[in-house]
Amino acid sequence: MGHLDGRVVLITGAGRGIGREEALHFAAEGAKVVVNDPGVAIDGSGGDSGVAAAVVEEIVARGGQAVASTDSVADWDGARRMVDTALQVFGDLHVVVNNATIERNRALADLTEEEFDDVVAVKLKGTFAVTRWAARYWRERFEAGVRVDRAVVNTSSGSGLLNPLPTQASYAAGNAGVAALTIVGALELGRYGVRVNCLSPSMARTRLTLDVPGMREEPSADGFDPLHPSTSAPVAAYLASAACPLTGQVLSVRGGSVAVNHGWSRGGHVRKDGRWTVGELAEKLPAVPMDDPFGKLADALGGALGPDGRARIQEMIDALLDQEGRR
Repeated sequence: MGHLDGRVVLITGAGRGIGREEALHFAAEGAKVVVNDPGVAIDGSGGDSGVAAAVVEEIVARGGQAVASTDSVADWDGARRMVDTALQVFGDLHVVVNNATIERNRALADLTEEEFDDVVAVKLKGTFAVTRWAARYWRERFEAGVRVDRAVVNTSSGSGLLNPLPTQASYAAGNAGVAALTIVGALELGRYGVRVNCLSPSMARTRLTLDVPGMREEPSADGFDPLHPSTSAPVAAYLASAACPLTGQVLSVRGGSVAVNHGWSRGGHVRKDGRWTVGELAEKLPAVPMDDPFGKLADALGGALGPDGRARIQEMIDALLDQEGRR
């Protein structure tokens, strides 16, 4: 008996990396899987229908059930078609895992409108589009008297939630938007028996992270690999299971660690009775404790960098921006 026996699951971006590992894990847990992936490059260009088909073949060879979908999540009708595929092939849809993403890393001053739009179209609009079409079906079934647990598992990133990275303006913005969309979805769709949560994998070895220092180092064959893209698959499977009570949560997964994110929260403040003047704010506001984005990035990259940490981070950013500017 698997934790997902009888559950029909649509996973976007399931041809490679984290999405592929989720598809394989979900199938092993008994789910019937729609493997969606148009087979594009990291930047969204090209396309290869064989990418999704290969994952389907792997699942079927292991005794599971799966079907391929090659539509783009950024295509409004394509998002509808992949939901329809689940209904036509498997007769229902219980879970959507929004994993599809692309990257167009470039310095903010050099990022084009098209590059920004393309990333947000896949990461944020795509998450919305697939969820919207699934929600329409789930609402209809609920209003028809069908009471079944449904779930959405979105995918965000530390670049957007905890430490937005230089050259990732579009990617960070899209991921932050996905986290906010998760909360809205949980509040709205709960009335139809739908739970909505979000995963934020961190330091996973995928096509998008291979250039990050240390990512290409392979662990010993008999040891746990904290960088393997499969580390978040069981967490996603738990969130997708009918027994899971969680909704409206954003969980960071890094190796064997699963942490609850609290998002933007109200910190220190100043207050007066009446409207502030610029001079009063200049006097009072700088004294309120605030996060230093340079310090947060230093922590995310492995800890304190000493008394000159801010300068070292700035040097790293400058080098990265100089490199991007020469492209």
